[in-house]
Amino acid sequence: MNRDTLMGNWKELKGSLKQQWAKLTDDDIAQMNGKYEELQGCLQKRYGYQKDQANKEIDSFLQHKKH
Repeated sequence: MNRDTLMGNWKELKGSLKQQWAKLTDDDIAQMNGKYEELQGCLQKRYGYQKDQANKEIDSFLQHKKH
């Protein structure tokens, strides 16, 4: 999956986001609405990730959801 797929599969993925990153709030997830950059920003805010680390975490998450 890529960034575009995040938006396209948002309904299926948003439940998995809370399992993967428990610090994300329901409001965080609702605000993202499938936008990669919003997820990236929330991970930086909630987990203290740098931008590159947030990208790696998201890409890894999407790869695992692909299989």
